[in-house]
Amino acid sequence: MPTLERFTTEALRDLVVTFRDTVKAHAGGLNRLNVYPVPDGDTGTNMARTLEAVVTEMETAAVDDLEATCDAISHGSLMGARGNSGVILSQIMRGIASTMKVEPSDGESMGRRFADALQAASAGAYQAVLKPIEGTILTVVRESADAAKASADEGGSLIEVVRAARAAGKTALDNTPEQLPVLKDAGVVDAGGAGFLLLLDSALHVVDGDPLPEAEEDDGTGGAVGAAFDAVAHRSSDVHGELDVSEQRYEVMYFLDLDDAMIDDFKQGWGAIGDSIVVVGGDGLWNCHVHTNDIGAAIEVPLDLGGRPRQIRVSDLFEEVDEEHAKREAEMQSDGGGAAAPSKPVKAAAGAGLPPVTTAVVGVCTGDGLVELFAQLGVQGVVTGGQTMNPSTAELLDTVEHVNADQVIVLPNNKNIIPVAEQLDALTSKRVVVVPTRSMAEGLAALVVYDPEAGCDVNGDEMSEAAASVVTGEITQAVRDTKTDIGEIHEGDWIGIVKGDGIASAARTQLEAVLNLLDRIVGDDAELMTIITGADADDATTASITGWLRDHHAAVSVEVHVGGQPLYPYLFGVE
Repeated sequence: MPTLERFTTEALRDLVVTFRDTVKAHAGGLNRLNVYPVPDGDTGTNMARTLEAVVTEMETAAVDDLEATCDAISHGSLMGARGNSGVILSQIMRGIASTMKVEPSDGESMGRRFADALQAASAGAYQAVLKPIEGTILTVVRESADAAKASADEGGSLIEVVRAARAAGKTALDNTPEQLPVLKDAGVVDAGGAGFLLLLDSALHVVDGDPLPEAEEDDGTGGAVGAAFDAVAHRSSDVHGELDVSEQRYEVMYFLDLDDAMIDDFKQGWGAIGDSIVVVGGDGLWNCHVHTNDIGAAIEVPLDLGGRPRQIRVSDLFEEVDEEHAKREAEMQSDGGGAAAPSKPVKAAAGAGLPPVTTAVVGVCTGDGLVELFAQLGVQGVVTGGQTMNPSTAELLDTVEHVNADQVIVLPNNKNIIPVAEQLDALTSKRVVVVPTRSMAEGLAALVVYDPEAGCDVNGDEMSEAAASVVTGEITQAVRDTKTDIGEIHEGDWIGIVKGDGIASAARTQLEAVLNLLDRIVGDDAELMTIITGADADDATTASITGWLRDHHAAVSVEVHVGGQPLYPYLFGVE
């Protein structure tokens, strides 16, 4: 194909679609390259979903209308951004669109126009992040933009400017481990930066016909590594422009209606309760992202400034595990096209046809054993969900509407489902009270005191008190090497997590990790231990656990329930 000398509307649209398709092809490799053992390793998925939203919006604009195309790119980026990496990428796309929006004048250097677009992309990315950290995607974008400007200053053509940007970006990516000790210690480079290089690869393809990098099989370095890293034999970690590997547990995202003059105050408020803060937008509408240990505070900060958060999404970063990402990657590679859709929890049971009660209970859980156990304890509506599968407000609301009661207690049984459940009362004529259970064990404890003939306020108080009396823990398996407060953790290690406190134990064997966890959570005042076995639990290990409890805590009563939940072989509740 001939080398393009001008970036026409058609070429710009082709670039965006090509970038979307390339990131989609490499998403699985990028997802596998994060380093935290129970990861939010979905950099590729988030970038692909963001770009899918951009393309969808762009397709509504006339193919020959540059201004409409750029407006669509900008709006689609803002509204479709997912995750930290997606939000930063959206600002990069918005910077490019704002620069390319004006038709070039006769004689204007297209190399200069592309360089200016990258400069705007870099400035927008830095502006979005409260505390920029070098050695991240921010560095890769900035150094690419600087090289593009230098080439344009020397009179470089469009292709010369793009090639200069790509070469500088590659060098910047290779150097990220030298700028961030956390990357060097793990032997990794930044995944967001690798994803950004795919934009420049796509530009080279559109402008000069360069072949696109092929997504390789998972060889330990990940699909995108072959092209983006070339000779760099590293895995990758995306720290998203702020150094945040494992200290904050929850990712909170929402759209925010807030006066532009208040946005700096909003960022500072978030800075006091979290990190990995990215805020993009303008004209009163903002797309906001933070990692925090305090979900409530993250939502309350803008309220004091006259803002209104909406479409709140919360993810528990400690509970996202490799199997979920494998599922997402399979969806990415399906023939259906487009970015992977989020997992869809399925309503497992609802109380239509059951006898009417004063107060019904709707619970969220996963695993056939837990669904059956919840039904035995009087739950009228069950929505399948939990770790890696968070039901939507609509799915919860549908179940609430179908139970045979005008008052409803909702048991989220997962901390990042609580904010979603708390929206239900305003969406139905029924009275809905959320008992803020954070685990299945807390949910079971709450159900012990549930009275179907009492009102929801009485039930809510008593069930909340029962749930709060439980100390909970869980066992899962590390999917990659990392360093934590308790020391180094290696791929395949079994890790014990205490709800609210993070990783408490790690060992090469499942039983050792369990016993170290129990030694942490079973105190001298403990009276009852509830054990919920998952799909991957085995009888011998369960027998060893109960034997250890008899030997070390003879006064503690032990109840074992077959839950059947995936990914977490053992869930524990101590009362």
